[in-house]
Amino acid sequence: MSFFNTAAPSTAPAATAEKDIEVTEPPSDSISALAFSSAADYLAVGSWDNNVRLYEVGAGGQTQGKAMYGHQGPVLSICWNKDGNKVISGGADSAARMFDITNGQTTQVAQHDAPIKVVKWIETPQGSILATGSWDKTIKYWDLRSANPVATVQLPERCYTMDVQYPLLVVGTAERHIQIYNLTNPSTPYKTITSPLKWQTRVVSCFTNSSNSGFAVGSIEGRVAIQYVSSSSTFLVLDVNNFSFKCHRRDQTPNAKDQSLVYAVNDISFHPVHGTFSTCGSDGTIHFWDKDARTRLKTFEPAPGPISATTFNRNGTIFAYAISYDWSKGHSGMTPGHPNKLMLHACKEEEVKRRPKK
Repeated sequence: MSFFNTAAPSTAPAATAEKDIEVTEPPSDSISALAFSSAADYLAVGSWDNNVRLYEVGAGGQTQGKAMYGHQGPVLSICWNKDGNKVISGGADSAARMFDITNGQTTQVAQHDAPIKVVKWIETPQGSILATGSWDKTIKYWDLRSANPVATVQLPERCYTMDVQYPLLVVGTAERHIQIYNLTNPSTPYKTITSPLKWQTRVVSCFTNSSNSGFAVGSIEGRVAIQYVSSSSTFLVLDVNNFSFKCHRRDQTPNAKDQSLVYAVNDISFHPVHGTFSTCGSDGTIHFWDKDARTRLKTFEPAPGPISATTFNRNGTIFAYAISYDWSKGHSGMTPGHPNKLMLHACKEEEVKRRPKK
């Protein structure tokens, strides 16, 4: 564990109320994951440079690097515990590691036979559980007081993405399988469906602060699907309200209006207060959406590279996003000087608040 940027906190050059703030001393390689603490404005950042960095974000958006710890391979996912004082990360070294910000100690808390793609902290009536999803085609549930998993669930394919809003857990795997779990029975999928989108699943994200339970699915074809599930214990998929829409697409030429240039949806983040959500993509754009009014709330100015990860802070006043190469064009797309930036956006109420239904 090492500390960095312990000098004066950063203030973005010419940072104005309208301008997003660039975090100083970002990771040295592509940024894979972002997560804010539930207790304070501490931002954890995972990178392909094998490290997790922790930044403190001040009231004016200034940032200060507080701590850093490493994996033995690229970091692929990050989450915090409920109290917001421990960071858990999963990586290509097939391990999950926990960093305690109170004492600076790092411990290994999970192990798989292949890279861990997703880590999620779950609060249940019986206590706290860490869920890890891996390319070894399993989910493992861990009680961190024990060295062995309390349960292992076989998946139909490699885990690509996973999200949880207790008691709902949703997993997206290779070959477009989506499994829905009722965490009162966490070892058996309640329902397995094929993704409503025709191409590879990139991200699933559960609704927050919504009158309906459900999740959003993003794919590599620049499309998002909204899937509702009943909030009763039966978790039936309510097909009648489901819909999908195109985003992160461009016209071949300005006058073509053909939307034929298609980009991956890399992340979907739900606002913790209003239940609206963001999408970001390989096209370098970010949009805010209201699923209930089925309308777009905001479009960001296009960034100079793909947006690889996004997250809101605990009260939804700060939106963090990473401009990093996402390998969507393979090795040939990794050009020298490709931007690698971590940005903070101060959310205005009108950007994130629900609109009245039409």
